[in-house]
Amino acid sequence: MIISLWIIKRKELPFDFCKEDLKICKKYLRKMIGFGAPIALQDLLVSISFLIILAIVNGMGVVASAGVGVAEKVCAFIMLISSAFMQSISAFVAQNFGAKKMDRAKKALHYGIAVSFAIGIVMFFLTFFHGNVLAGIFSSDSKVVLAAFQYLKAYAIDCLFTAIFFCHIGFYNGIGKTRFVMLQGILGAFMVRVPVSYLMSLELHPSLFHTGLATPMSSVLQLVLCVSFMFALKKKKAL
Repeated sequence: MIISLWIIKRKELPFDFCKEDLKICKKYLRKMIGFGAPIALQDLLVSISFLIILAIVNGMGVVASAGVGVAEKVCAFIMLISSAFMQSISAFVAQNFGAKKMDRAKKALHYGIAVSFAIGIVMFFLTFFHGNVLAGIFSSDSKVVLAAFQYLKAYAIDCLFTAIFFCHIGFYNGIGKTRFVMLQGILGAFMVRVPVSYLMSLELHPSLFHTGLATPMSSVLQLVLCVSFMFALKKKKAL
């Protein structure tokens, strides 16, 4: 922030800007809260759902718990590109939505899905077939690495779905449909991810792969909701 203010002070801006402009405008503040609050609530509740899953896995033993802990570190890496596409599409779509150029916004979504899915395929093969190598970066315990590998195989499948529906989320955030984004995130978390994880943990010999399948299953539901919402908007001629 300090660097940004320093650059703004030195750079000649195409508009007037002074310290008197740094004040709260209730009109825009209400809009920002209206758009941002649903996203913040969704992030909070989705994070809680993953904590619940972690608590479920803890009941499967120390090795399973450690394996999931290692797998989550790897997941943060393999999901990085999909998350980056979601954020970049959101910003690009918002700019073009404000400029009344929806054709460009739609093209951004289509191109984003194509590129993100192509990279998602690479991440799928890397994680599904060589997840033990990735897990080995964070742990030298063979049992923990094997447990993480089982969990990562399920997340590898999720790479294919998130590559698509993350782009949709970015698009909906960009056009201000953040309440829908919140709804689909909560439904995916508490209607599929948490219940399926719990049911899988009740198996006679619970498997981290089966438990991890709850994540791609929730992504399937979220993808279906995103695509259905797109058709609904087109039918209403809202796009």
